[in-house]
Amino acid sequence: MSLFSFKKQKPFFTAEEQQRLVVAIRDAERHTSGEVRVFVESHCTYVDPVDRAKEIFLNLKMDATKDRNAVLFYIALKDQQLALFGDEGIYKRLGAEYWHKEVRMIIEDFSRQDIIGGICKCVTDIGSALKQQFPYEKDDKNELPDEIIFGK
Repeated sequence: MSLFSFKKQKPFFTAEEQQRLVVAIRDAERHTSGEVRVFVESHCTYVDPVDRAKEIFLNLKMDATKDRNAVLFYIALKDQQLALFGDEGIYKRLGAEYWHKEVRMIIEDFSRQDIIGGICKCVTDIGSALKQQFPYEKDDKNELPDEIIFGK
């Protein structure tokens, strides 16, 4: 008998779902200088998930992109909280209503239990908005990794 019971945490998403999300991120960034990242964890340690998203955004140095056009999709699965956090360059160009509309659409997808589909759809929408506001230039480079970041 062991004094400590270590339970292996079940991954948030399957390997196929993770790959689908990474492909969505890469496709979203293909025609823009903008950057999209996805951060997933179980619980939000803040009352307001936007505050947590801002903390993660800054810790990941997402505010250091050349055009200040990075967007973080934050989700705390077990707490059922999410936030979209856009840097000042993209946030100002699109306005608050754009972000509120995207969150409403994500919640609709999530209410149908389509978590991966909802995230992918949102990432695609953000990519389209970034493309309009910050079109790809031949000297643009991928400033941030495309992989999903998993918290605890």
